[in-house]
Amino acid sequence: MKLCYDLRAGVTVRHVKVKPRCAVLTMLKRLDKIRFRGPRTREDFPDLAESPNGSDNECSDDVPLKPRSSLRDAEDMAREPAGSGSPTMAAAMQDFQRSESERLNEVKGHLEIALLEKHFLQEELRKLREETNVDSLRQELDRERSKRLDLEQKMSEVLKSRLEDSPPQPPRKQSPSNNGTAEKQQKEVWSSRLQKWLYERFGVYIEDFRFQPEESTVEAEEPLSAKRLTENMRRLKRGARPVTNFLRNLSALSNWHSVYTSAIAFIIYMNAAWHGWAIPMFLFLAILRLSLNYLIARGWRIQWSIVPEVSEPMEPAKEDLTVSEKFQLVLDVAQKAQNLFGKMADVLEKIKNLFMWVQPESTRKLYICLWVAFISSCLLPYKLMGFMIGLYAGIKFFIIDFLFKSCPKLRDKYDTPYIVWNSLPTDPQLKERTNATMSRRVQPVASRSSLAAVPCGVNREEEAGRSHSTKKGAFHEIFNLAESERPLAVCENGWRCCLINRDRKMPTDYIRNGVLYVTENYLCFESSSSRSGSSKKNKVIKLVDITDIQKYKVLSVLPGSGMGISIATPSTQKPLVFGAMIHRDEAFEAIFTQYVKMTTSTKPPATPEI
Repeated sequence: MKLCYDLRAGVTVRHVKVKPRCAVLTMLKRLDKIRFRGPRTREDFPDLAESPNGSDNECSDDVPLKPRSSLRDAEDMAREPAGSGSPTMAAAMQDFQRSESERLNEVKGHLEIALLEKHFLQEELRKLREETNVDSLRQELDRERSKRLDLEQKMSEVLKSRLEDSPPQPPRKQSPSNNGTAEKQQKEVWSSRLQKWLYERFGVYIEDFRFQPEESTVEAEEPLSAKRLTENMRRLKRGARPVTNFLRNLSALSNWHSVYTSAIAFIIYMNAAWHGWAIPMFLFLAILRLSLNYLIARGWRIQWSIVPEVSEPMEPAKEDLTVSEKFQLVLDVAQKAQNLFGKMADVLEKIKNLFMWVQPESTRKLYICLWVAFISSCLLPYKLMGFMIGLYAGIKFFIIDFLFKSCPKLRDKYDTPYIVWNSLPTDPQLKERTNATMSRRVQPVASRSSLAAVPCGVNREEEAGRSHSTKKGAFHEIFNLAESERPLAVCENGWRCCLINRDRKMPTDYIRNGVLYVTENYLCFESSSSRSGSSKKNKVIKLVDITDIQKYKVLSVLPGSGMGISIATPSTQKPLVFGAMIHRDEAFEAIFTQYVKMTTSTKPPATPEI
């Protein structure tokens, strides 16, 4: 800063020459760029506490600079008269000097910060070099570069050999270390190629032998449908038809249904068994059957059967079934399934009881036959064994079975397999035998005690009729009958039913639950709601007074013939109905038989006691 004196009109003028500001600003910006590199703050440098606090925000691009006096203001202030502007000039000069000293202190602080930052960066670089071995990394990098060069060279040689169809040129000489790595890489390449070739050739077969956990699939069950049920029944019939036809033809062949056919079959089979051609004959018959099936599938009309086939009429499928038809269909299917399952259970239980020595006589025969077959198979040659088995099977099938079927008495005496099979018991039969045995053991004791209690001169039948009673007392006392009247043997415990008296209008008298009995002369109904021994709710009907008896269907909506019996008498306007009887047919037969017996006999019925 320089002061110039100029005498113009006797006035002293002071010129202040200020250094350009642009250079100072540029320097401050450069220092600001290099300061505080990294996460450090000003607090990390305790030596810089004397530096100005506002130096961090000065000369930044975002924060405006503090307004300073410009060169033009200094010249204007210098041009002012000395008398009037001398105090102002002095104050300005002092401010300028103070601002220059502040800038110098700020620059000094930035330089110190930069030096410290450099020092810290050098320390960090030294630590990083110590931690990481740069030399080993460089060596590994050189090795990888050499491997890459070797691989590129080998790839180029292979491509050239394939393109030119010429043997590969010998590689150039390399150092021993590179030679070893090249051989190793070459072995790895060949091994990878061999594995790839083997996987392409045999990988599919190897994958088949890979063990995998078995997937458990749960089939979705279809809902119950009458249409689906009918369709499945028809499918079962169609599927079982070839098997049933085959079995029927075998049975007809054994029974000599067609004499010429059975005679020809017997001669051919015995000739084949004599020469040892039984197995080739069966195989030829199977091939012939498949050939005929092929021709039938092609449209040929070939029909050969020993027994003429009966064509069943095909019922048209109904789209919509009524409730009664659906219920009847379910009952039919349930009955067929019950019978089928019963037969299958009988067969399985007989086989189980045969092998479990439930009936020792039958199992002993099987045991002896197995020992004889085992010893024969060990001593006799297989050709002779086959010859003997073939002859016995032919004679048994064509002659012995025909005689046994034609003569049942002969079969019951000498057909050992038939006798053993029929004598084998099922589980229900075993249970019945056990119960019968227990009852026989208890019966003698009970009979002795009963004989001791019966007085002399009393008939056993009278005592039996007198002793018969229901749950509420003696039978004759409940119905007010003679002591000789007792239920028949077929209805000793009675039939559970409900009496529907359509002459009554009260709900309590319209329907009554109870038990129905039939005696020699009366039809008795014991109401379950009667509290005393003899009640008005019990019903007694003379068999000779019955004018009409028939089976009755209470609800016409339900399928079948119903579960009730209608009985008309002169004393009732509408017939009495005994409904909800499980054993309706059995009860109807017993009542109707006794009714016919009483009406046709000349003996008058006994009168009840009063």
